[in-house]
Amino acid sequence: MNKKKIRELVMNAGIFAVIMGLTFWSVFRGQDIAEIVGAIGQMSGVYLAASAFLAVFFVAGEGCMIWYLLRGIGERTTLPRCVSYSFIGFFFSGITPSATGGQPMQLYYMKRDGNSLSAASVVLMTVAVIYKLVLVLIGIGLLLFWGAPLRRYLQAYCGLYFLGLFLNIVLVVILLMVMFSQRTIRTCFYRIENVMVRFRLWKGSEKRRDKMEQFLSGYQQTVLFLKSHRRLIGMTVAGTFLQRFSVFVMTYMVYRGLGLSGVAMADVVLVQAAVYIAVDMLPIPGAQGITEAMYRSVFRDIFVGKYLVVSVCITRGISFYLLLLVGFLVFCVARKKFVRIRQ
Repeated sequence: MNKKKIRELVMNAGIFAVIMGLTFWSVFRGQDIAEIVGAIGQMSGVYLAASAFLAVFFVAGEGCMIWYLLRGIGERTTLPRCVSYSFIGFFFSGITPSATGGQPMQLYYMKRDGNSLSAASVVLMTVAVIYKLVLVLIGIGLLLFWGAPLRRYLQAYCGLYFLGLFLNIVLVVILLMVMFSQRTIRTCFYRIENVMVRFRLWKGSEKRRDKMEQFLSGYQQTVLFLKSHRRLIGMTVAGTFLQRFSVFVMTYMVYRGLGLSGVAMADVVLVQAAVYIAVDMLPIPGAQGITEAMYRSVFRDIFVGKYLVVSVCITRGISFYLLLLVGFLVFCVARKKFVRIRQ
């Protein structure tokens, strides 16, 4: 990792820390901290463990799909290694605006471990398209079949929900265009190259263009392979639905673990799904601040009284901050191994 990337990482980490500090201040302002800590300590250990398992499964599930697709197109890799790509991606997505840092880092480590650039690119693009497509399908399904309860829970956040759904739809369309159109990829590359050469950041290079054409050839062959193997795509879609709902169900585990009852599991799960759809595309590292604010609004009739802030701490603590820490540790281990190999 060069000095420029290290500076960018430090800057993103600084922005992340500032937003995290403001988020904690907003959540705990005017609250009895001792009471909150006491309530967290009373949560059932079984449900806490189940919540942590579901959160880890959410990230590891993406790794399983990366492994499944890579193996399906003939790349040699291992499941633990693919799971590590997923945690590294989660970490860098969490500390960069709009989660823009995750896939480039995943691609870097996949290429470093011997996967072809074209195959790794197609697999990550496929996982991203299906991930966003599943969110879109869930979002549209909520509107069609659960519209009245959705509006009742969201209230002032309905607009944000529609914005999040719209942005996800736009991104799915763009990703599909890029994925299935060689012309689009080639045009984007040459435009970027022209800008870089014009500003003297790159030198004109036929070798670079030859490498790009080789990449496009491999990329297109991999896309055609996936199109002709629908079972791979179908299994990945099914796996993504399971992965997505694991983190939604986690909120219900927290609800039950705090000794609460009376609200149907479907309500808790679908409200949590609505929160994810609303904030997923916002240009804020980890969607911090807005996620907690929306959560406190839409769940106030589910987690009543002191349990609202308690549930925010546990749910976000497990589903985001804990996973971020795990991702950071996995990244450190992966980087240490790479440095040791180079030495």
